[in-house]
Amino acid sequence: MSERGGGFGAFLFGIVLGAVAGFIFAPTAGGESTRRKVSKGLRNLKELAEEKVDDVRGLLREAEEQAAEEDEEAGEEDEAELSTREQLRRRLDAARRRRARAARPVPPASEEEDEPLA
Repeated sequence: MSERGGGFGAFLFGIVLGAVAGFIFAPTAGGESTRRKVSKGLRNLKELAEEKVDDVRGLLREAEEQAAEEDEEAGEEDEAELSTREQLRRRLDAARRRRARAARPVPPASEEEDEPLA
């Protein structure tokens, strides 16, 4: 049942699309002026899209240059940070080993020692 609504929507879309195509490709003077307006609008849209693409390319270049500068400045800091990270990693490993040793159950002594001497 839900597909009936989808078919009706497609039918309406087809009617609208057909009307627009008929209006654009009509052999009358109105159709000719419409074609000129549409082609002019498409050219303007193409130029606008090209301008936006150029703007985005410029922004990407600026971002790449800025990132490269930041990488050069942070190069020395990264080396010091890596050694600090290595130190922290070693400390964590040692703490984990100590915790694992402390969590191990102590094996009970022999049963003879547990019994009271009477």
